[in-house]
Amino acid sequence: MLIFISALVLLLIPIFYLQSDSKETSHNENEVTTTSTNEQPDQTTEENANNDVGNENANTTIDPNTDYWGVDSASYTTEELYACVNENFGKPTVWGRYLGTIDGVSSGLTTEEVEYLHANGVKILLINNQFNNATGYENGVEQANIGISLAGELNVPEGVAIFADIEPNYPVDSAFIQGWYDTMMASPYEPGIYGVFSPDSALVKAYQAAINENQDIQNKVILWTAYPHIDVTTQANAPVNEAGAPEGSLLYGWQYGIDAATCNIDTNLFKGSLFDFLW
Repeated sequence: MLIFISALVLLLIPIFYLQSDSKETSHNENEVTTTSTNEQPDQTTEENANNDVGNENANTTIDPNTDYWGVDSASYTTEELYACVNENFGKPTVWGRYLGTIDGVSSGLTTEEVEYLHANGVKILLINNQFNNATGYENGVEQANIGISLAGELNVPEGVAIFADIEPNYPVDSAFIQGWYDTMMASPYEPGIYGVFSPDSALVKAYQAAINENQDIQNKVILWTAYPHIDVTTQANAPVNEAGAPEGSLLYGWQYGIDAATCNIDTNLFKGSLFDFLW
C-alpha cells in the first residue's frame, strides 16, 4: 500500500509543476499585455505632437502676397449677422470692427464678439472712429490714445494694428498723421490708416506731406484703402485686386464694396501680410 501511494505521489509531482509553469507563463503574458497597454499613452503623445505640428503648419499657411476675402461692419456680430454673411456672401477670413460705441453710427466691439469670431476662425481688424476731424498733432496723439485705451479694455494683444478711420469728408493734415504715428509706435499696438486714398484726395496729400517729413511713416503705417470703389460682391465673385494708394506704401487692405443691401457689411480684400497685425 505504501509503495502504491509513493508511486502516486511521484506521478502527481510533474503535473503540479506543469500547472505552476502554466500559471507563471500566463502571468507573464498578462505582464506583457499590461506593458503594451502602458505604452499606448506614449503613442498617443506622439500622435498629439504630430497633430500640434499640423496645427502649427496650418497657422503658417497664410501667403503674404495672396488676397483673402473679408468684411467690415458697424453692427454687433450676432449669430444671425454671421449666418447672413456666410449664406449670402461667403465665409470671411477677416472681420473689421470698431473700438467703442458711437450712438447712431457704430456698435463697439465686445469680448463676446471676439470669442464668437475667434471660435469661427475669423481674424479681427480693429478700427478707431472716435473722431471726425483729422487735423493737428495733439489731436492725432489724443485719438491714438483713445484707440489704445479701448484696445486695452478688450485685452487686445500687442502687435495688433489699430486703423484710424479718416472718412473722405473729414479735414486732414500731416500733423495729425504724425501725432497718430508717434503715439501708436510708443504703444503696444501698430499704426494703421483707413481712408479713400484716391490720387487727388486731401488724405493722400496729407499722407505724402507726412512721409516727406518722416520716411518711417511710409515704412510703418499700414494702409487700408476704399479706392477705387467697385461694388459689393460675394466671396466667389470678388474682383481682381486693384487697390489704389500712394506708391511704396504698406497697402494691405482694399474695401472695394460698400453698404451691402443684404447684411450690414462692406466687402474687402486683404493681403496675407496683414494677418500679422490682426487679432
